[in-house]
Amino acid sequence: MTVPVTPDIPETLDRREGPYGEVVLRRRGTTYEIIANGCFLMDTSDGRSERLLVDAAHLALDPPPGARPHLLIGGLGVGFSLAHAAAQPHWGRIAVVEREAAVVDWHRSGPLAEVSAAALADPRTEVLRTDLVAYLAGSADRYDALCLDIDNGPDWTVDEDNRGLYSPAGLAACRDRLRPGGVLAVWSAQPSAAFEAALRGAGFEGVRTQEVPVARGVPDVVHLARRP
Repeated sequence: MTVPVTPDIPETLDRREGPYGEVVLRRRGTTYEIIANGCFLMDTSDGRSERLLVDAAHLALDPPPGARPHLLIGGLGVGFSLAHAAAQPHWGRIAVVEREAAVVDWHRSGPLAEVSAAALADPRTEVLRTDLVAYLAGSADRYDALCLDIDNGPDWTVDEDNRGLYSPAGLAACRDRLRPGGVLAVWSAQPSAAFEAALRGAGFEGVRTQEVPVARGVPDVVHLARRP
């Protein structure tokens, strides 16, 4: 007998403890949700802001015709940003940094494969299983665009370790991973004037915030900045 799914009551599909704490995949009706250490991160109900994160970075980058810029996506999440980038032929290399093994598993062989299967199979895509803050600080790779979405915003981090990303040292590492003229795009659940000031203080130019309308509540935003 099939047990009906009640939309208002989430069903836990997987729960794991890892080096960064607990991560949970839930289903609420037809919507999947990711919860990290009890904090709601994202779900599959919409995806407009995750797609805009990628589009806004490319628009701000404004590459010459025929160029295929390299993109780094920080945080695999529910896969909307990756799927959107892989659907666009104008990107070259598409690297995705994801520290949670469970999230990668959910995309490779679990329920979230319906979002990301084609993107993960794309030869341009590379999944880097590491912590984003550590990768930015320790890698020598360079990209044309960084699209970062690992928290609910610079002022609302999932854990204490992530605060380093928005510190002067973390923003300097972002700048160093960008080629000259490259674009940093950071998703946030709300605007942050303090983060805009921090971007300018880290040597970025063209700092601006683009709103993303949502069904209810304060609009999501994408913070944009360019390496000179």
